[in-house]
Amino acid sequence: MKREDVLMEALPYIQQFHGKTIVIKLGGHAMVDPVVLENAIRDAVLLHYVGIRVVLVHGGGPEISEKMKQMGKESVFVGGLRVTDEETLEIAQMVLVGKINKGIVSLIAKCGARGVGLSGSDGNLILAKKMDLQKVEIGGIQKEVDLGHVGEIEWIDPTILNTLLDKDYIPVVSPIAIDKNGGSLNINADIAAGDIAIALNAYKLVNMTDVDGVMDKGRTKVFRKLTVREANDLQKSGAIAEGMIPKVMSVIKAVENGVSYSHIINGNIEHNLILELFTHDGVGTMISMS
Repeated sequence: MKREDVLMEALPYIQQFHGKTIVIKLGGHAMVDPVVLENAIRDAVLLHYVGIRVVLVHGGGPEISEKMKQMGKESVFVGGLRVTDEETLEIAQMVLVGKINKGIVSLIAKCGARGVGLSGSDGNLILAKKMDLQKVEIGGIQKEVDLGHVGEIEWIDPTILNTLLDKDYIPVVSPIAIDKNGGSLNINADIAAGDIAIALNAYKLVNMTDVDGVMDKGRTKVFRKLTVREANDLQKSGAIAEGMIPKVMSVIKAVENGVSYSHIINGNIEHNLILELFTHDGVGTMISMS
């Protein structure tokens, strides 16, 4: 398309989204590739400057796994969720809050906007409880697994996010929650982003990951648009597995609880965020009620 055609196609979407809240979950390769991450942040800042209230929620799974490997510790996952003992929690906090979060805030400043880094404990943003034992099948046998210091969200208080958005800041949230005793819990970033979108009554939730969208069981087709019912059917069929499970669960839950549209896109491709939001065909998977 010619440049002027791209701009004209984007215009009605810019008008539609102006003043609305979009929650963007940053994850996958963007968390370890500075070029990919900076491209994503530049696009988010563009959204901010066309009048969209942008909230960023980031993961950091690959970098946490790499740091654990450097420290001689193996990563263990059950149902797409990381098993988190005391040492793993400390590593997660160090990577998510101390490194990735601050790096994203710095990139926002570099791109000309103002970001504020938060964890779930700031302003009691994310209150959680320890997750119950998880039933999994290991070697054909059903077992219950303790995920350790992994939290299940009980409440999101969006007050601090709305305050920052009203003051023209871009909030950047690390998925470390607080429990009722003041302890820390690791939260799956996909789930945290979905629950934050619900609490903010966001117009859209966008999950930026390493795949092109929701695919069929044979991984030969990307579904551009799905209803919640169709997405649930795909999940029941086994087409959605491993790390995609919490991503799809979170976007379905968001749409079922008032978020108008949810998207899963490949964040590794430059400007995919802009193409998904501002073009008719999009580049990933959009999920809505109908």
